[in-house]
Amino acid sequence: MKKIYSDAAAALDGLLFDGMHLCVGGFGLCGIPERLIDALQEDGVKNLTIASNNAGIDNEGLGKLLRSKQVKKMISSYVGENKEFERQFLSGELEVEFCPQGTLAERCRAGGAGIPGFYTKTGVGTQVAEGKEVKSFDGEDYILERGIYADLCLIKGWKADKAGNLIFRKTARNFNAPMATAGKICVAEVEEIVEVGELDPDAIHLPSIYVKRLIDGSPYDKKIEFRMIRERETAS
Repeated sequence: MKKIYSDAAAALDGLLFDGMHLCVGGFGLCGIPERLIDALQEDGVKNLTIASNNAGIDNEGLGKLLRSKQVKKMISSYVGENKEFERQFLSGELEVEFCPQGTLAERCRAGGAGIPGFYTKTGVGTQVAEGKEVKSFDGEDYILERGIYADLCLIKGWKADKAGNLIFRKTARNFNAPMATAGKICVAEVEEIVEVGELDPDAIHLPSIYVKRLIDGSPYDKKIEFRMIRERETAS
């Protein structure tokens, strides 16, 4: 099976359709599949439902797809840095399902493990619980959360070998790992592809069986949401 593709557009060829559901990895602007998001924008596919930790920022990450009005619904845990997201949500243009961060990660992990739903205390007695089944265990209330399973998963890794075994780097592992398993097809972009056998088997975070298509998206520019600097102290 062909696994390595020349670029993001080639890797997504034949996989996109209007109204599809996606799981997209990343944490803030860290570990987001930039090249694959750009290819989605170029394709123009629309009415997307996207499960992601966040929606990027204005004109970065998934913020690009919001700006081009390709997103119908977001399932997210944090969206505070995106003014366009706020505008579309408040105007009724964008459907939003807010989900506690740990619950979102578990919903994706559960979907990838074939678990249709699970009970959690997180959100009990809040708006998160509205419309959801409540069940008591040992005198404590829990709400039912559904697992997430998408048509397509888009993730970014650090290194991969030519078979598709993949390593994430630090914070980028947070949501990419569970997202990778939570769909019918996973397409990954990485910073470097090496020969099979070059990666330490004990260091591999995502086995190749989950990665159906792979691209080398390098080079990348490190994007920072907020650059915080300290005033230089002068000697007295």
